[in-house]
Amino acid sequence: MAKRDFYEILGVAKGASEEEIKKSYRKLAMKYHPDRNPDNKEAEEKFKEVKEAYEMLTNPEKREAYDRYGHAGVDPNMGGGGGGFGGGGFGDLGDIFGDIFGGGGRSRNAGPQVYRGADLRYNLEITLEQAANGYDTTIRVPSWDKCDTCHGSGAKPGTQPVTCTTCAGHGQVRMQQGFFSIQQTCPKCHGSGKMIPEPCPSCSGAGRIKRNKTLEVKIPAGIDNGMRIRSTGNGEPGTNGGPSGDLYVEIHIKPHAVFQREGDDLHCEMPISFSKAALGGEIEVPTLSGKVSFTVPEGTQTGKTFRLKGKGIKGVRSGYHGDLFCHVIVETPVKLTEKQKDLLREFERMTVEGGAKHSPQSKGWMDKVKDFFE
Repeated sequence: MAKRDFYEILGVAKGASEEEIKKSYRKLAMKYHPDRNPDNKEAEEKFKEVKEAYEMLTNPEKREAYDRYGHAGVDPNMGGGGGGFGGGGFGDLGDIFGDIFGGGGRSRNAGPQVYRGADLRYNLEITLEQAANGYDTTIRVPSWDKCDTCHGSGAKPGTQPVTCTTCAGHGQVRMQQGFFSIQQTCPKCHGSGKMIPEPCPSCSGAGRIKRNKTLEVKIPAGIDNGMRIRSTGNGEPGTNGGPSGDLYVEIHIKPHAVFQREGDDLHCEMPISFSKAALGGEIEVPTLSGKVSFTVPEGTQTGKTFRLKGKGIKGVRSGYHGDLFCHVIVETPVKLTEKQKDLLREFERMTVEGGAKHSPQSKGWMDKVKDFFE
């Protein structure tokens, strides 16, 4: 596939100045940067295309060769004056190593590098009910704001930052190591291209101060433990005018006194009396939307599970509610009176006389024990 014209890619005229090329490149690089377009192959290819066009047109030798011969003039495989070792010399290797050591492939005159701010994480603890029904709240997070005293310049009022003498304001320096020229962030100005002779007393030259800010957070109904909500642009501010990072609110659901959640389903243990298990009958169980009643059958055993359809949670990406699973625990009576004990002894005697039909599980277990010892 034939390559597009470099000037067309950057949206500038053929006679555009270097400043116009830089301005257009910054705008397009921000638009198609991989950090802003995760998993977007089309944006990634456009970013590479814009980057290549910028590198060619900000290099005087390569631009001259491109203007005279087109892509053939800068294609190393064509032997053009602007490409390969023949025309570009070891300066091209410097650009390659600049990519590895943080240069980003910029030319000598590209200026200070722009960095996106770091992402932040905030752990938010909510109840199971809030997770199921949705919840609006506010949080306070640390933030950096522009210093009111110096208005972000970092310099003491009445003074101005000056151009860094080490990198001449470019924010980067080239270090010669044998045959190779390696591009690195300026160690003096740390990539800003500026020095502050008299720092602002309020922010110590940082140009910003730390404050807490209040943000509104909308928790969607059905959110689950460990899920995150992204608040765009509320992370750390960028460097040298770069975009701010994002704030990720990570959800942690408090343990519930009654329910345990598994996906969109809920589970609970349901103690019932010995007599209710034996005779059966109607019982009430709690749900997140109120109490419901259902009938347990006669002879219910401990460990029996009843499923209440649609009484669970409707997940964030689900079109229907999960279910509620009630796990029966038959409770053994304690602290009996003498009369109650006598009644139970009589009941036990009558049960034994009635045979194995009253205790099928015990009969089956005893048969297995006999087979084991025989």
